[in-house]
Amino acid sequence: MTVKSVLAIGSHPDDVELGCAGALSAHRAMGHSTSILVMSGGEQSRNYLGNLRELEQEASAKSLGASLYWGGFVDCGIPDDHTTIDRIEAVMDAVRPDVIYVHAPDDAHQDHRIVAAATVSAGRRTSRILYYQSPSTTRFEPTIFVDISDHLGAKLSALTCHKSQVNAESVQLDAIAASARHWGAFARVVLAEAFVPVRFVWDMGSPRSILDDYIDVHASAEEILQRLTTSG
Repeated sequence: MTVKSVLAIGSHPDDVELGCAGALSAHRAMGHSTSILVMSGGEQSRNYLGNLRELEQEASAKSLGASLYWGGFVDCGIPDDHTTIDRIEAVMDAVRPDVIYVHAPDDAHQDHRIVAAATVSAGRRTSRILYYQSPSTTRFEPTIFVDISDHLGAKLSALTCHKSQVNAESVQLDAIAASARHWGAFARVVLAEAFVPVRFVWDMGSPRSILDDYIDVHASAEEILQRLTTSG
């Protein structure tokens, strides 16, 4: 598939790292541009001190080689209206993502549910949107997996940047590694991250390039076939 830019969206600092940091590391290794949008500052977190969580998030994004954007909302107060969609759309306009990762919608945290729905609305013209699993996810039935056998170290390193949450045991590194082994066994690889597709277009390349010269979006099937026959 043709990918140049990837955007991962989370409600709070460390959400993206928990859900898809391994995939972001894999994207980065393939030369893709990676960006993280964090919608709030995690003000309701354990051990919250001033802008500590923002500083931790900046260090984590840097460790992953990802550009960092902020939503500017307050933890547990992300609005369920157009302002959240507008903010996501603004970042999408800036990075023009080919793939978007975001929370799964079946989740016990209201911010996660709101951001998931807003992302689907903002990304209504995007061909690839994938839900990731959070510790508070209540239902998750993945069908797409990313092999992170070479990238678990990068995921764990990014998570250790969130020291306040590791120290408070809100982030449990052993559980993260166990989850990667579980989904790896499920996907028939060593280590994996799992995703549920909103939609996922696998661009095989050649059919599109062949037909582009002949297809008018308003042409009938008969006209398209006639053009292909004539060209041959």
